[in-house]
Amino acid sequence: MTRPRNAEATRAGILTAARARFGADGYDRTTLRAIAADVGVDPALVIRYFGNKQQLFAAAAEFELHLPDLTELTPDEMADALLERFFAVWERDSTFIALLRAAMTSDAAAETMRQVFATQVAPTMSKVVTDNPGPRAALIGSLVIGMATTRYVIKAPAVAALGHEELKRWARPIIRDLLVGPPPR
Repeated sequence: MTRPRNAEATRAGILTAARARFGADGYDRTTLRAIAADVGVDPALVIRYFGNKQQLFAAAAEFELHLPDLTELTPDEMADALLERFFAVWERDSTFIALLRAAMTSDAAAETMRQVFATQVAPTMSKVVTDNPGPRAALIGSLVIGMATTRYVIKAPAVAALGHEELKRWARPIIRDLLVGPPPR
C-alpha cells in the first residue's frame, strides 16, 4: 500500500529539486526524470503538476527581487541599497544563481532573466531616473549580472575574495554614474 502524498509538499519538493538541478546541471542537461528521481516521484507526476520542462523551469525560476524604494535616497545611497539587495538575492536565494547559470545556455532561461529585469528592475529605475531610464536600467542589470557571474559562477578569486563593503566601494561609483551621470554623446 502506498502512503498518501501531500500535493502541496510534493509540488514544493519538485520545485526545490528543479532549482537544484537547473543550477547544477543547467537547463539543457536537466531532465524531468532526474528531478522526479531526486524527489522520489514518478516523472508523470512532474508533468501533471508543471506540464513540461520549460514550464517547470519558469516556475522554478520565479522569484522576486524585492528592490528597495530608492526615491528618497542620494545616488550613492541608491547604489548601496541596490548592491545590498543584490547581495541578499545572490547569497540567500539559489534561484537567481541557478537562473543565471541556465541563462548562459538556454533561450528560455535567458528570456526569464530578461523578464525579471523588465518587470522588476526597469520599473524601479524609472521612478528615480527620468533621463534614459531603459538603457540605464539595462546597464545596471548587465553590471550586476556580470558581478554575480564573476563572483558566484566563474568564482574568479580576485572578485570572490572581496567582502561586501569592498565590492560596494568598487561598484558604487559605476552604479552612481549609470543612475545619474550624463548620457554618452
